[in-house]
Amino acid sequence: MADSSPTETPTRNRDRTRSLILAAARDEFAERGFDGARVDSIAERAGSNKRMLYYYFDSKEELFLAVMEDTYRSIREAERELKLLDMSPIEAIKALVTFTWDYYIEHPEFLSILNTENLYRGTHLKRSGQLHSLNSKVIETLQDILVRGHREGVFRGGVDPLQLYISIAALSYFYLSNNYTLSAVFGRPLDTPRARVERLQHMIDVVLGYLVAG
Repeated sequence: MADSSPTETPTRNRDRTRSLILAAARDEFAERGFDGARVDSIAERAGSNKRMLYYYFDSKEELFLAVMEDTYRSIREAERELKLLDMSPIEAIKALVTFTWDYYIEHPEFLSILNTENLYRGTHLKRSGQLHSLNSKVIETLQDILVRGHREGVFRGGVDPLQLYISIAALSYFYLSNNYTLSAVFGRPLDTPRARVERLQHMIDVVLGYLVAG
């Protein structure tokens, strides 16, 4: 006899269908932007149809917002797996910089979707009721690390955790988002394995050079 109730299978199917649509939409928006993405293409990628897509999401705008929220949820969940508060302050900062760099490399769709939303000046994200709660934890964690580092005499005081996090993200984001143009302008390949190792070490040195008390 099956160990699942009759209501569990439809629920699992609904969750699976919604997840497939979200994944397909993420890829479509990442490749084509918001304007270029087509609902028909998203449904086809998901192995579904427009009727089912609109059953879960009322509009293309709502679907894009759901993709954005899911994108942020994914990176925040991965950050929590680092268990930064279990590390020494310096090792925690190194781990956060390294994680951010690696995550952006492994998830280029994250950068593409953020670029798209910035073209719309955050219009879709402003309608989200989840973003603050999704993103506030990383700032709280960073604040705890900074306070502990200052108390232990290894970090300077008065560092704004939000400004620091933005700087950490920017050091990776700008380099990767502009890799082709930077390589062309300066005549130096910046996407080779060696270049990426050098960049990561530079970012760690920059951040710790700012934080570590003299």
